[in-house]
Amino acid sequence: MTLPASDFSDTLARHQTALHRGRPDILQLNTGKRCNLTCTHCHVNAGPNRREIISPDTVDRVLAWLETTDISTVDLTGGSPEMVPDFRRLVSTVCSKPGRRVIDRLNATIISEPGYEWVPEFLAGHKVEIIASMPCYEPENVNAQRGDGVFDRSIAAFRQLNALGYGRRPDLVLNFVYNPNGDFLPPAQQELENDYRTAMREHFGIEFDCLYTITNMPISRFASWLKREGRLNDYMTLLKDSFNPATIPGLMCRNTVNVSWLGDVYDCDFNQMLDLPVLHPETGKPLRVWEIDPATYGLLPIRTGNHCYGCTAGSGSSCGGALV
Repeated sequence: MTLPASDFSDTLARHQTALHRGRPDILQLNTGKRCNLTCTHCHVNAGPNRREIISPDTVDRVLAWLETTDISTVDLTGGSPEMVPDFRRLVSTVCSKPGRRVIDRLNATIISEPGYEWVPEFLAGHKVEIIASMPCYEPENVNAQRGDGVFDRSIAAFRQLNALGYGRRPDLVLNFVYNPNGDFLPPAQQELENDYRTAMREHFGIEFDCLYTITNMPISRFASWLKREGRLNDYMTLLKDSFNPATIPGLMCRNTVNVSWLGDVYDCDFNQMLDLPVLHPETGKPLRVWEIDPATYGLLPIRTGNHCYGCTAGSGSSCGGALV
């Protein structure tokens, strides 16, 4: 039997802790589900045949709302954000304002896809921070999680990015993301980063800035795999038993406005995939980002569920890696 829906809230209460919003300083925009890869751990169920992508009109409305805020970071995720027709316009517009930066959650293999040769130079020209998936420094593990040939294509892409200055210059940041290749928690982030740095430097001549460890969330494609293998309950028990209250202050739902390709607001990308939107305080309908009232947004409750154990297990997990 899976854990009851109210279990995470009960756990917070038992630890005498509460989850409230802080001041938002990140706009995380999920540009859609189109991607050139189909990864086993993907919580978005992204792939080459998905057609859900952000429209030009929604881009316009998101950018107009952003101008009314003092949010400093726009975090683009997907899918593969570069496959969205308005990607370059979106990045160029955000980066044109001093003090505002863009993060691109890059699937490095997109660089070797026909028609996307422009990606490295464009990102470097706008000093876009790159967070790239690199689940292991061994080819077998990467290819098992992300597909045959992905490791070699990723290595080639990282060498190209290094040649432009990424991972070597302070203004061109290249970070890696590690997701476990199965139903277990990530190892200690700093120790794994040290191992990555040694392996990537000695074997491939690749430099990077930081490594982020992110726990696999028991939703979407990964949850389907767990169910097929008969391991969902054991994984949920692992996450629950590893709950760490010290992770609560750093959870991304506290300082991030997550927005879908349709403009709907969520507490995080995982809630977005579970269709748990932030609700308009007056109509009770899903809140659109351009409807946010800065005076009252911080008072709206954060919607939680058992998947939240994935962010609060062990050292914690966020879009920026471990929390403690």
